[in-house]
Amino acid sequence: MLIDLSTSRPAGSARSTARSRRTHDDAPDTARMFVRLTTLEEGPERDAVRDEIVTAWLPMAHRIAGRFRDRGEAVEDLRQVAALGLVKAVDRFDPERGAFESYAVPTITGEIKRHFRDRMWALRVPRRVQELRNKVRIARRELTQNPGSPEPSVADLAARTGLTEDEVGAGLEALESFSTLSLDAELRTDDEGYSLADTLGGPDTSYDTVVDRESARQGLRSLPERERAILYMRFFEDMTQSRIADRLGISQMHVSRLISRSCERVREEALGQRRHDGGG
Repeated sequence: MLIDLSTSRPAGSARSTARSRRTHDDAPDTARMFVRLTTLEEGPERDAVRDEIVTAWLPMAHRIAGRFRDRGEAVEDLRQVAALGLVKAVDRFDPERGAFESYAVPTITGEIKRHFRDRMWALRVPRRVQELRNKVRIARRELTQNPGSPEPSVADLAARTGLTEDEVGAGLEALESFSTLSLDAELRTDDEGYSLADTLGGPDTSYDTVVDRESARQGLRSLPERERAILYMRFFEDMTQSRIADRLGISQMHVSRLISRSCERVREEALGQRRHDGGG
């Protein structure tokens, strides 16, 4: 037996319930289409019904995307991400488990948040640091929501979030590192302006010279005294081979052979020591 319960509660209550069930104008009634979708096999007809459902709910996806405007991402890109979340929601929704809107809203919102988490960082940041950043950002917003509230300290944020002060510090650093600064960015705007790249050091070849000298030191010490003297006159006093030959009373050809032989010996000993130190 059917019982009409419409008289068992006030009309105003019924209207209030109806308003609470339909909170937005962009929530269409697609229940029948979802039921039909579950009965169709893969093919053109099912694709057409699926596309019709997505199109019907697309304004809601765009509305959700609008909540995330002014966060460094173009609105059109956010709408594309929201549309992707909507498609996922349509594909995964089970009509027997409740209203589609209750399932779609968190699915779309989660897709947009994942987009910000994974795609909007100029550099890849560990997820743990991203989570710290979000906790610190929310806590700071909550502590400064009243007009005139002072900027919370690290200790205040730690107490609010339950994090350690070191973790809060990492979250604060991440807040300031969401985007990168170009090396060509001007640091000053006056006539003596310079870019960030101008403040960075360049390769210092002197380090290589130090390494080479230390590598050759032991080999030079093992040379006979006359050969060490010849190398010193040639490379430190910048004497020509003929002058060295005159000073030592030997031929220039002999000086040339001694220099080549000594340099080769020092080189082999230096390379052998490097291979020994490197374990290879």
